[in-house]
Amino acid sequence: MTNKIYALVGPHACGKSTLLRQLISMGLNYVPTYTTRRPGKIDSDPIIFRFIDRDTFFKKDWIVKVTYKGEYYGVLKDDMLNALKKHRISILMLDPNGIKQVAKLMSGNLETIYLMCDYVSLVKRMLRLGHTNEDIKYHLEYAENNGEFNSWKTSHYVIKNTTGMKQTLNQVLAIMGLMTIAPKTVIEKL
Repeated sequence: MTNKIYALVGPHACGKSTLLRQLISMGLNYVPTYTTRRPGKIDSDPIIFRFIDRDTFFKKDWIVKVTYKGEYYGVLKDDMLNALKKHRISILMLDPNGIKQVAKLMSGNLETIYLMCDYVSLVKRMLRLGHTNEDIKYHLEYAENNGEFNSWKTSHYVIKNTTGMKQTLNQVLAIMGLMTIAPKTVIEKL
């Protein structure tokens, strides 16, 4: 069986970080994202992001390197290779530019899961996260201008994430083959 890395893809506030935290807490291997951005009140989870300075960033060997709002984000080549060597299933978060950088190199090992979310749900989530109207406008325009709303067309899987995280989590686990069919006696008791 081929070891796989599943990349969660989608616009800001579609649920990638929330889903990643749940998958990590279940014991799945996470390939971290490094960033030069300073931790803030939003998106500063040290489980998801590794915060480093620019000097350190430019000394590393990246398989993915992108910019967003003037800051750098990357995935280390060694982290990806170690994930493939040591883990049957690993997860990470990528944007469309990051996928382009690794898709050809890892065509048999990388699968993308697009978390689809409508504008209303995205705005509600961003408001809950504490974004200003200006921030929300920026994130939506960025997603539109950089093709994040169209990434579902090139993703391996698409999950509509507007109802609840439990349903989304179950769908992701099923995609990864981490759910089993219950014996008939268990199903009859349901």
